[in-house]
Amino acid sequence: MEQKKKHSFKSRCRAFAIWQKLGYFPWHRPEEKKVRKRSGDFYKGAFDSIPFLNDDAKRTFSQLLLRPGYMIRDYIKGAHERYLAPLTALIVFYAFFALVAAVMRPVQQQRKEFTPTVNIEAEELDNPEQEKALSLAKDMLAVLEKGWVYLHLDQYPEQVDTQHESSLAALEGTLRSQGIPLFAGQFLLLWLAMSLALHRRHKQTMSACAAASAYILCQFSFFMLFALLFSFGKSAEIGIVLIIALLMWDYHQWLGVRWKKSFWLVLKTCVYYGLLAGVVILLAGGTVVLIAYFQS
Repeated sequence: MEQKKKHSFKSRCRAFAIWQKLGYFPWHRPEEKKVRKRSGDFYKGAFDSIPFLNDDAKRTFSQLLLRPGYMIRDYIKGAHERYLAPLTALIVFYAFFALVAAVMRPVQQQRKEFTPTVNIEAEELDNPEQEKALSLAKDMLAVLEKGWVYLHLDQYPEQVDTQHESSLAALEGTLRSQGIPLFAGQFLLLWLAMSLALHRRHKQTMSACAAASAYILCQFSFFMLFALLFSFGKSAEIGIVLIIALLMWDYHQWLGVRWKKSFWLVLKTCVYYGLLAGVVILLAGGTVVLIAYFQS
């Protein structure tokens, strides 16, 4: 019998690097699958349409861990049939993460008792302008509190008075338990931030940045899942340092830039992300101010 050749550690590392760049081993010829005769085909094709269990999902899962940037590059260049679609992968990954989090942390939503911090009645002051300003400020804070509670009715059940609010509370609880507000907001902000950071110099389109941001969030969900498992359900935070390191790795592989350039691109993306988040907060605050002004 012929003995199998033992490859050195350096040869294995070199082969792994080639696989990372290409996604396959060029010296391996595709072998024809032998069809085995079986007595029945009860399970044949049963799981092909399930995103978690088909070959595309397995390939997407493994390559997001081992060659994420190259996988993003391949998908953007047209290799769509080999991987899960970005939006499908994002929904599937976050649904799986929410399922594991619900099993490990069954009590996620803690009921809170709402205690208003704003006294609507304005104090009597000698200066009418000060009294009006104080009244406007209190009205503005009252509207802000009311809007916050209205968006978190599932956490404040004592504030639910009507059937409409009860239905809204049930919908909010379902969405929040699945992490939908979390990944939707992160996806939109990261998509816009990457588009601003990569459009001019690296000629990346909005569609390409959308696909990349979806896959990157799927990559983050892997490490959030690992953090959840290793902490026995106590925390799913991965930290800003790990996020920056993963983004640097993705940019280095996807765009083919050096590590130093990748680091500056990550900082640029983070700055745009922070600015966009600030704009959202300012728009929300401005809306609250206008509502309070017209109600006063």
